[in-house]
Amino acid sequence: MTDVWSQRAEAFRESPTHRQGPDLDLLVEWCEPGHDVKVLDVATGGGHVARRLREEGCTVVTVDPAPGMRPDVVSSAEELPFADGSFDVVTCRIAAHHFQDIHRAIAEMARVTQHLVVIEDNVFTDERVEEAERLRDPTHVRCYSEDEWKAMLTEAGLEVEQLERFERHPVVEDWLARVETPPADAARVRELLADHVRDGVLTLKSIVVKARKSQK
Repeated sequence: MTDVWSQRAEAFRESPTHRQGPDLDLLVEWCEPGHDVKVLDVATGGGHVARRLREEGCTVVTVDPAPGMRPDVVSSAEELPFADGSFDVVTCRIAAHHFQDIHRAIAEMARVTQHLVVIEDNVFTDERVEEAERLRDPTHVRCYSEDEWKAMLTEAGLEVEQLERFERHPVVEDWLARVETPPADAARVRELLADHVRDGVLTLKSIVVKARKSQK
């Protein structure tokens, strides 16, 4: 998987739906950024969250399992190599659906933060969409519902403070090309997602969640 994601690095650095958007703006705002704020960006990918938070004056450490993404530290989300409470904020944007052990990853994010975890990810729609996601990109594990996200964050000792729903609208052919989906699989993906595509543009639903470490 690491080699696959290293090969995709440039595509994700240049992806419009990853580089910008009101969802990214809100995620940055909910991090409560400032010059004395230390942030860990988990599964940094193209580094867009880190870039924006550094522009706000934060000190940001990036983590990703793929060396080609050029993270500060090469590591999976499930085994973060940092002491408890090393950061003020932990972020993770549009990556958690790839994690092999989502519960462990969230527990690790909760462990290394002192205050906030701010996450964005695609949300579960139905099994046809899940099948399409796996065909498009075999590294896809699963999307989770809002209720599942709330339960997992609470289980990790975090209190959900705010949640906002978003839609992102990638061009289908660009979305498929970004991960080099084979032609036969791409045809089946288009068939499975027909109800979610209009004029060649796909609608993907996501949520941004702000959760605070429980002081109990």
